[in-house]
Amino acid sequence: MGPRDEPEDEFRIGPLTNRMKKIIIIGAGPAGLMAADVVSAGGHAVTVVDRMPSIGRKFLIAGRGGLNLTHSEPIEPFLRRYGDARDWLERHIRGFPPTDLIAFAHALGQETFVGSSGRVFPKRMKASPMLRAWLARLAGRGVTFRARQRWVGFDAQGQPEFQGEAGERVVMQADAVILALGGASWPRLGSDGSWVPILQKLGIEIASIEPTNCGVRIAWSEFLATRFAGEPLKRIAITVGAKSGRGEALITATGLEGGAIYALTADVRRALADTTRPATLTIDLRPDLSVDELVKPLSRARDKISTAAFLHRTVGLPPVARALLHESAGRTLPVAPRELAHLIKHVTLPLAGLAGIERAISSAGGIMAIAFDEQLMLHRRPGCFVAGEMLDWEAPTGGYLLQACIATGRAAGKGALAWLDRQS
Repeated sequence: MGPRDEPEDEFRIGPLTNRMKKIIIIGAGPAGLMAADVVSAGGHAVTVVDRMPSIGRKFLIAGRGGLNLTHSEPIEPFLRRYGDARDWLERHIRGFPPTDLIAFAHALGQETFVGSSGRVFPKRMKASPMLRAWLARLAGRGVTFRARQRWVGFDAQGQPEFQGEAGERVVMQADAVILALGGASWPRLGSDGSWVPILQKLGIEIASIEPTNCGVRIAWSEFLATRFAGEPLKRIAITVGAKSGRGEALITATGLEGGAIYALTADVRRALADTTRPATLTIDLRPDLSVDELVKPLSRARDKISTAAFLHRTVGLPPVARALLHESAGRTLPVAPRELAHLIKHVTLPLAGLAGIERAISSAGGIMAIAFDEQLMLHRRPGCFVAGEMLDWEAPTGGYLLQACIATGRAAGKGALAWLDRQS
C-alpha cells in the first residue's frame, strides 16, 4: 500500500506498548548516524535503513579532501554562514556547536587539528577511520543496518514502507521515524531527492531543491575552452552582485569551479533569477593592487615586446589570466594604462547558469521550516522527525555543511526521545 492521498493531522506512528521502542532511521549519512547515536544511547531499538549497498558513501567522498569536519571561527560569524536559515537552525547548532563535534570526533579516537584557514580536520585526513569507529560504536549499542532498501512512503497504518532491489515491498514497524535522506546532490551516492514527491503528497511544504557549492557555466570561446580547461586561477577575487570573495578557481571546459566560486553560489542563483539585468561574474586578477598601483608599471615603455610579454613582465599575469582579459574585452586589449588596469581589476563574464546538481557538493532548498517544530518533528506527521540536508538551508564549504547535518541529526534524535517519553 502506498502513502495516504490526503494529509491527516491526527496521524500517529506506531502503537506505544513497551518501554523499549522501535525507531527507524531512514538514511545512513552523518545526520542519520548521529540520530542513531543519540536514540540508541537512550536505550531504544534502532534500525538504520539506506537505499545504497554500503553505509556513509557521501561521508566517505567528503573525506577525499581531508574530511573538513567543522570550522574554528567564533560562533557568531559561524552562524551567519547559514543566512536566513539561521532563524531556526541556530538553536540546533548552539545545542551541538563545533567544540562538541570536535569532542565527538576525539571520543571516536580521531584527533583533530585546525588548518591555516581555520578549518578543522582529523589528523589522519580521512573519513574512513572515523566512520569505522562510529559504526562500531553503534553496533555495540545494538543498532542494526538494512541496506538496499528504498523508502517509498508510509502504508495505510502510517508505518514506513520500503522497496528492495527485486521490487518487493517491505513494511517496518516503528514507534518513531527519523528521515535523514539528504538533498539531491551527487545522486549516485544515494541522495537523489526522490523523497520530495512523497512528502509533497502528504502536504509537507518543500522549497525547490537547487544545486549549491557548485561550479558556474560560462560560454567560453573555443580557444579558451580548449587551451585552458584545467588551468587554475590563484589569488583572485570574484564578485557576483554585491557579494565578493577571495580564493582560487579552476577553468573548466564549460565554466569555473573551485572554492571562490562555491562561496558565491547563492548569489549566482539570485543573479540568474533576476530577469531585469544580465547575470555576470567579475574577476579581479590582482586584488592586492589598486588601479592606481597597476597603472604605474603598465605605463612603462613596451620596448617592442608583445602585449603578452609586457603583461607578464610588468604585473605578472600568467597566460590563463591574459586569456581571460581577451575573453572579457575581445581579442584586442586596450592600450591606455588606466583602461588596461581597470580591465585587470574587472574581468566581467556573462553567466549561463549553474553546473548540474549531479556534481554539486550540496543542495539548497528542501523541507521548509514551517513544516516542522523546534524539535524537528513534522507538524503533519507527529512521531516523524527530519534532519540533515533534506531541510531548507544552505551554507558554504568550510565545515559548515557537516556541522549542520550532524547538529540537526542530534536534534532530531533528541526530539524523538522526548516525544517517545511523552507518549509513554
